[in-house]
Amino acid sequence: FTRELYVERADFMVDPPKKYFRLKPGGEVRLMGAYVVKCEDYDLDENGNVTEIRCSCDLETGGKNPADGRKIKGTIHWVSAEHCLTATLRMYDRLFTVENLNNLPEGKSYDDYLNPQSMQEYTGCKLELALDSAGPGDRFQFVRNGYFCKDTKDQNVFNSIVTLKDSWAKASK
Repeated sequence: FTRELYVERADFMVDPPKKYFRLKPGGEVRLMGAYVVKCEDYDLDENGNVTEIRCSCDLETGGKNPADGRKIKGTIHWVSAEHCLTATLRMYDRLFTVENLNNLPEGKSYDDYLNPQSMQEYTGCKLELALDSAGPGDRFQFVRNGYFCKDTKDQNVFNSIVTLKDSWAKASK
């Protein structure tokens, strides 16, 4: 636990809907395995993207609930900015845009139905430093994102193998 931390972009919203139990302005969450933090302020870039969140930390909440009885509903994952691994994540989706390729229309081929989003690569991702010692093919669960394995050829690359359903995404539809 250090002064500067990274959290997932999806774990903070400037103007969240009701029943959003992740970090928001004035809101409190528990950092997984650590303390309760409260968002005091944040910065946006020229495109409206959050670039920094400033929080206060209740150091008396390490491994326990707040002494004053506050209920903390959300827990989010974090990594230390000072002690993390910078890596590339490859996320995979369906290869084709249609379910059944057995009956292609006249004049169409498989190429016409390739999903351009079948592989998304994210660079500069911050992961727990312990993953630096992972061996090729080792598997891990990344909180709320799914299961990944260390690439067998490229250094500091992790490939998605199974996604997880996000309960928040389901509830917000």
